Amino acid sequence: MAWILLLLAGLFEVGWAVGLKYTDGFSRFWPTVLTAASMVVSLALLGLALRSIPLGTGYAIWTGIGTIGTVIFGIVYLAEPATVARLVCVALILAGILGLKLVSGS
Repeated sequence: MAWILLLLAGLFEVGWAVGLKYTDGFSRFWPTVLTAASMVVSLALLGLALRSIPLGTGYAIWTGIGTIGTVIFGIVYLAEPATVARLVCVALILAGILGLKLVSGS
């Protein structure tokens, strides 16, 4: 269950990272409210997941999910470049996430 919570926390991290783009420096009310709510949910789920997942592993995976999800969102919806170098770097982050999961032992 902790791994599911961690995955959900990472997805909400993507939500608040993307939301920051739409807050316009926190000057737009609803995007700011939704971004803040995503932050709270993400951190709450991360906190719950870290009850049984080692801190370093959980935090690294949480940020990795957020990073990969945000990059993919940028490529798909914001027309950011999908260069070979960027995709290789994302693949390395994914490999690190999978490696940490495999060696975590929980």
